[in-house]
Order: sequence, then C-alpha cells, then structure tokens
Amino acid sequence: MAAVNMKKSQGGTVDKGAYLLFTFVVVGLGWVIAAVNTGISYLVLDMDWIAISTGVLGCFVFAIVLRFLHCAWWLAALSLVPAVFVLVGSVQYAPEDTLNSRGIRESVLITGDKAIEGQENHRFILSGRSGKLKETLDYDGDSPQWKSGDRVEVIHDPKGVVPLAAASDVDPDAELGVLAMGVTGWTGITLLAGRRGFVRRSAGRRPAFDDVVAA
Repeated sequence: MAAVNMKKSQGGTVDKGAYLLFTFVVVGLGWVIAAVNTGISYLVLDMDWIAISTGVLGCFVFAIVLRFLHCAWWLAALSLVPAVFVLVGSVQYAPEDTLNSRGIRESVLITGDKAIEGQENHRFILSGRSGKLKETLDYDGDSPQWKSGDRVEVIHDPKGVVPLAAASDVDPDAELGVLAMGVTGWTGITLLAGRRGFVRRSAGRRPAFDDVVAA
C-alpha cells in the first residue's frame, strides 16, 4: 500500500492507474478476509468463538483500509452492514458443511427437556435406534418448534466435534449464500470508495474528522 503513489496537494494530482490498483487491492483484501476466516472456522469447529473473534477483527481492519481508500468515513461505516453477512457466513458455513458431508442422519424421539424452570434455553433429550443419545438437541429461546413426544430428524457428527443439530437447520448452501452476499456488498462499496476517493484526493479534500483532530 505504501508503494502506491497518491500525491495530494492543493493543486491535487493523483496517479489514476495507481489508485485503480489500490482499489483492486482493497477488493482482494475483502475476499481474503472472508476466505481466511472461513478456513479458520474449519480449523476450530469446536471453538467457534475463535472464528468469531478473528472475523470481527478482519471486518474492522477492512473498514479502516476502506476509510483510507475513500478518504472519508461514511462508506467505511456502511461496510459494517455487509460485514455482518461476511461474519455470519464465514463462521457458520464450516460447521454446517461438515455436518452435511460427514454427519449421520437419524430419526429420533424427543423424550424430555432439560431446560431449567425460569430459563428460556431448551436442551431436548433424544432417543434413537440405540437408545438415549449422549447429545441433546439445543434450542436457545422461549418458543421452540419441538416438544416432548415429537419425532425429528437430526444430524450428529461421528467425531463429536460439531454439535448435533436438526436436519432442517443444516443448510450450508444458504450460509455460503450469506457469505457471498457480504463479499459482494464489500466489493460494491470498495469500487464506489475507490471512485470517490480518487475524486476527493484530486480535489485535495480531507475527512472532516481529520480536520477537527488536526485543529
């Protein structure tokens, strides 16, 4: 980034080719952040808080770089909207894809609920072909779609790394779509930021916040 020649003065001249290159570098950075965080999610399937943490960090890094490209703050702030899609998709795609590819599907009977009275979260006890399952079907909320006596199809990981889930809730294609929406949003915002940033720097304009700090 430091090698990009983006001279700014009152007379304002900016190397258009270099600025276009910088814009595509930032586009690539967004794609890399999404891909790397998805990879991290695969590596830490049983510790999703790590992928969440690295994803949040990556989203803020992207916003900061975008602010430098745009030479203003509002598009950087706007990039946090698709960042939510990138974060959700990159964190949730890996476990759902893992369950879908290697998980074992089984029709089970809900025989009870471990939920403590006064709490919203539910932990449904399941009984399958071989008797009671070690894992529970978890639902965080006060309006679960299941109740004792219901039969539901679940997918459980034979390696025990990814938590058991209802088959109806496992949709890696949908999570991949969410991730793609986020990356597409980042790409569009970056191209707009590159265009506006070039115009702003050519005119010698600075972000209002920077002027306040400098004063």
